[in-house]
Amino acid sequence: MAVLPIKFTKTKRDKLAQVLWVLNWISVVTGIILFSLGIFLKVEINKRQDLMAESQLQSVPNMLIAVGLIACLINFLGGKICYDCVDTNKFLRWKLVMLPYIICTFFFTLSVLVGALMCYSMHGQLEEALTLGLRDAMRHYKDTDTPGRCFLKRTVDLLQIQFQCCGNEGYRDWFQIQWVSNRYLDMSQREVVDRLRSNVEGKYLMDGVPFSCCSVNSPRPCIQHQITNNSAHFNYDFQTEELNLWTRGCRQALRDYYTNIMHSVGLTVLIIWLFELSVLTGVRYLQTSLENVLRQGDPECESDGWLLENSFVETARSNLNIIKHLGKFNQINISSNGDPNLDKPPTAHYGPDNVPPKPLPMAS
Repeated sequence: MAVLPIKFTKTKRDKLAQVLWVLNWISVVTGIILFSLGIFLKVEINKRQDLMAESQLQSVPNMLIAVGLIACLINFLGGKICYDCVDTNKFLRWKLVMLPYIICTFFFTLSVLVGALMCYSMHGQLEEALTLGLRDAMRHYKDTDTPGRCFLKRTVDLLQIQFQCCGNEGYRDWFQIQWVSNRYLDMSQREVVDRLRSNVEGKYLMDGVPFSCCSVNSPRPCIQHQITNNSAHFNYDFQTEELNLWTRGCRQALRDYYTNIMHSVGLTVLIIWLFELSVLTGVRYLQTSLENVLRQGDPECESDGWLLENSFVETARSNLNIIKHLGKFNQINISSNGDPNLDKPPTAHYGPDNVPPKPLPMAS
């Protein structure tokens, strides 16, 4: 029994072919949209790749770029096929091509769905990449004289100002690393020397943060040094007073930023997938209805169209049998007794020199 059969008259087939021709050209535009979304996502990730550890984040934009290009090619071909299918005689040139085309389009549509799901499932990779990347960037914040790292101070400062964040998890992360280069430490001061000696690793740690952590919304001048020392500042209580620093960590800020982008891109790709699936369904109905017209031999007659000629179970069973028999074509045909060498003539072996022995003389 066919799955979802529909009867088509000549007029309905022609209208279906014309509508599918238009929809395929719209699908070319959706392919351009997928390609553009991939480029946009790739640019956004590359903007802050210095703040992310190496991961598989680039797989999502690369997937969207590839799917977008394939969508343009497949739907351009589909538009040409549907345009010719208005004329039953022209359908003959595409008859052998349409079923492979539908199968390829099905797997392409499946890849669009995979791309949409990847946008929603990369939260864990994003979290890990940001945590490790920001940690390393903060450690090298002070290395302004080191080639390959001299730009990290500017990058981190711009990040904290733009996203109104401080540190990895929060401003206290800066207390645990040396973010001031030894080049700018006055070694003649006893306090500096004592602080360096008090640390096992010889680092200059202090309860201070870079200037980019200061909140512009605070009415009080920024307190970025000796943050936990109440006596160092007038009318200041570290425990009760609201700090004039950004309290949100940069990992959370970047995670929310990229998550919103991923969800928006994923929703767009999901809508495109539904549209592509509807176009594929229409092409399948057009192909089956036209093939039934050819079987009846009358271009003006009614014909049935369906998604599957048999039920899902029967279709799966027949495809499984085809796969099972694919490996049997190259097998050796054996005789009934199971010995493939039975019908072969015996091979004579005359010894190492391959010379037949001389016959013995007959007694007279």
